[in-house]
Amino acid sequence: MIGFLKKFGFYLINKKPIYLIDSEEDFNFLIFSLKNEEILGIDTEFDWRTTYFPILSLLQISAKDKIFLIDCLQFKNPKKLKNLKNILEDQNRLIVFHSSRSDSTVLCTNLNIKVKNVFDIQIAEKIILGGDIKNYASIVKSYLNIFLDKSETNSNWLKRPFTKSQINYAANDVRFLIRIYDKQKKILKKKNAYYTVKDLSQKEVSLGSLKLYIPRLKKLKFHNKIEKDLFMWRENMAMERNVPPSYIFKDKHFKKILKAFDENTQKDTIYDILKNEKLANNLIESFE
Repeated sequence: MIGFLKKFGFYLINKKPIYLIDSEEDFNFLIFSLKNEEILGIDTEFDWRTTYFPILSLLQISAKDKIFLIDCLQFKNPKKLKNLKNILEDQNRLIVFHSSRSDSTVLCTNLNIKVKNVFDIQIAEKIILGGDIKNYASIVKSYLNIFLDKSETNSNWLKRPFTKSQINYAANDVRFLIRIYDKQKKILKKKNAYYTVKDLSQKEVSLGSLKLYIPRLKKLKFHNKIEKDLFMWRENMAMERNVPPSYIFKDKHFKKILKAFDENTQKDTIYDILKNEKLANNLIESFE
């Protein structure tokens, strides 16, 4: 493991060694290495294009002098991940993210991890500048004058083995989080805004830890109970099939589906038709 990473030169930036964690022995080394760390930088690589639940591929963790890339496709047993959950949920350990909402969603849905002591450098930068939301590469450039190669942003993270480019990309996504946090903390302390950022960061993580349907439910305005019932029926069907809700039917079809029936039609009749894939497709296609 270590020999592979050294051979391909993964020490070039910031001199932090990278450890690819893809076996039980590696995982034990990971837990031993993290247990006394007070600050950790976290990022995730995942696929969420054709499924209801995001598929966590890689969990990147940056410690003071090491970077760990955890191949999560190799660790599907929740019992083995309990020690990692305890480390990341420890309120005495600060977890640093960039754009924490999506990462917290992926951690919660895949590993049942809900971090409790959080700092989001994207939120911090917005407070510091009083302006627009900045992406990770621009924040790294601003604080450290380092240009990041983001060519692997849309990479296939479910494919194995990882390429050299993927390893570098994934490592760099956490490599600078703690250094940037240290710089932002000093600025925020002077502005008396450090705990404001902490509070806002925790709110983002809390939103990311909600059931997946809740943010979608809040976006849609329903006029009656049957519309909400239909929404939840679609969510449950999507969860059961593990497909995006739009694969069942699109948001724009809610009212059209209801209007296709008389007011006296029982909702169970609607659901029975929608459960029949052929009938449902014929109905929904008529609205396209």
